[in-house]
Amino acid sequence: MDRVRRFIFEKQPVRGHWVQLRSAWRELLTHARYPAPVEALLGEAVAAAVLLASSLKFRGTLTLQLQGNGAVRLLVAQCTHEFHLRALARFEEPALADLPADGKRATLFRRLVGSSGRLTVTIEADEKGTRYQGVVPLEGSSLSQSLEAYFGSSEQLPTRVQVAADAERCAGLLVQKMPAAAGSDETAWVDAERGVARLQAAQLLAAPVEKLLEHAFPGYDLRLFGGAAVRFECRCGEGRVAALLRTLGEDEVRGVLREQGSVTVTCEFCQRPYRFEGADVDALFAPGEDSSGPAEIH
Repeated sequence: MDRVRRFIFEKQPVRGHWVQLRSAWRELLTHARYPAPVEALLGEAVAAAVLLASSLKFRGTLTLQLQGNGAVRLLVAQCTHEFHLRALARFEEPALADLPADGKRATLFRRLVGSSGRLTVTIEADEKGTRYQGVVPLEGSSLSQSLEAYFGSSEQLPTRVQVAADAERCAGLLVQKMPAAAGSDETAWVDAERGVARLQAAQLLAAPVEKLLEHAFPGYDLRLFGGAAVRFECRCGEGRVAALLRTLGEDEVRGVLREQGSVTVTCEFCQRPYRFEGADVDALFAPGEDSSGPAEIH
């Protein structure tokens, strides 16, 4: 089962979060088609968004956004406090053709995001409509390093992150040093940093959490909590699309129907197409049909 779980180092000021996704990640990609390097970066961002959401106490939506001047111009991953997620990427096809097939991971990351860019984390809380946003440059040679820079500047918590993704799964591990009494031993945190650093992508993607933690942090007594299920959920739906078409007006929608034989609206987030035939359009604009409701599908 796709799950995010929290763990702590017993009697040490270190905590962590782990996530591993298979079904949710594959469902997210059902209608979207990305080149392998873009797909991998998107999967890393999805895992990171879940880790970030799990490390906070809030009710609402967390959005992780990358903007750069490389092959990937925009990448967005969203996760709610209930761990419902969705994501998208926008990329330049010609720039991807120049990516080295056997390039190092660090080189590939910089080519994907470019020489300059930023990482933005936005938290929109349901209560009182509060909104928090943190922005940091896309630094280092990986998304993990950029996330660590975000925590260092925005949360003031020493943090180490590893994320990985392939076509079947995405996963991640995050550890944080918590405030401790003055003069306390730093050994546990140093060992935690080293443990995260030595993890390989294949281990993150395939190993059960118990074995992963045992390998990363040998000799430490850890408490692993039950965690929460994670699932894909986009906000689009036939009702939202219908409301959107009504706002366009009957004349415009019927014009598209005459020209193309049907009306198709594609969600920009999940790329799911919604197709309306002639009878569907008739029903949309039938007398008495409710034209109120949400008009956005993204």
